[in-house]
Amino acid sequence: MALNIDQDHARFRDIVRGRIRQNLKRYISHGELIGRQGKDTVSIPVPQIDIPQFRFGSKQAGGVGQGEGEPGDPVGGEEKEGSGKAGKDAGEHALEVEVTLDELATILGEELSLPRIEPRGQTRIVAQKDKYTGIRRTGPESLKHFRRTYREALKRQISSGLYDPANPVVVPVRDDKRFRSWNTALQPVANAVIIYMMDVSGSMGDEQKEIVRIESFWLDTWLRSQYKGIESVYLIHDAVAREVDRDTFFHTRESGGTMISSAYKLCADIMQKRYPPSDWNVYPFHFSDGDNWSVDDTLNCINLLKDRVLPNANMFCYGQVESPYGSGQFIKDVREHLGADERVITSDIRDKDAIMDSIKAFLGKGR
Repeated sequence: MALNIDQDHARFRDIVRGRIRQNLKRYISHGELIGRQGKDTVSIPVPQIDIPQFRFGSKQAGGVGQGEGEPGDPVGGEEKEGSGKAGKDAGEHALEVEVTLDELATILGEELSLPRIEPRGQTRIVAQKDKYTGIRRTGPESLKHFRRTYREALKRQISSGLYDPANPVVVPVRDDKRFRSWNTALQPVANAVIIYMMDVSGSMGDEQKEIVRIESFWLDTWLRSQYKGIESVYLIHDAVAREVDRDTFFHTRESGGTMISSAYKLCADIMQKRYPPSDWNVYPFHFSDGDNWSVDDTLNCINLLKDRVLPNANMFCYGQVESPYGSGQFIKDVREHLGADERVITSDIRDKDAIMDSIKAFLGKGR
């Protein structure tokens, strides 16, 4: 019975994964998952899956098997003529299912054919991990080793002459019990930091920020599945850059001019002081509408990327969000000066439907 339930549950999970995969682009484009995120899971409305279950009627409501009636009588009262026209559309049925972020990352990786990331800097950062490596005579019942306990009891009964092959009953006593023991081992752990930078000048509106918010969620989801420990840093900039918390990053309203170099300088300073490349896998992501203050500042940005950011980063990703107010020139300049550097990845994000392609561009090299 238990085996059948497990098999049914596995089949149901496969169905759910298939439905999520079919609708993944819609979830990515509209950001439905972000508002349904729990601590370690995401609640997803999956359409057209019904789980059969018994429903109890209200008391004293009558029904089949109650009261008078003859074979063939309609259930629930007299037959009546219907009113209105027949509908042609299917009914809406949605089931809320819980999916872990690890499962979601796996589905994302499979759908976008994302390669596994080969981390760097695994030698200095260590984490403690308990491994069950031995057996001891004391411990909690939850760690009791059944096979070793049974073997000790069997050995005791045979040696004392209490074992009867005709009636092979083995009853462990206190001294027979054996428990799993553990040792705390230090393991190297590859840690990563994602540094998000966003232009919040007057040309970046709510729609552009929503695109950044959705894409950041999926970038987070994938990178967290690749690393044991991960941190996120949020930088906003107009003419001046500053570090903020996540909520401020996605909801701040700014105005004024744009000097992208201020963000790159702050990013480089943070990388140097807090995240040395010997210990950290560093992923800077910058989102802007591509409207910079001057040609001179753009050249300053290129030099900052070449000299300070790229040497210490796994890769640098620039996503340009289309805005009716931005010139869109910056992405052209980056491609002109740094297009041959495989560590530099750029992406045009025209609207929400382009988010999936942008994620594929950023993460498709597995760096």
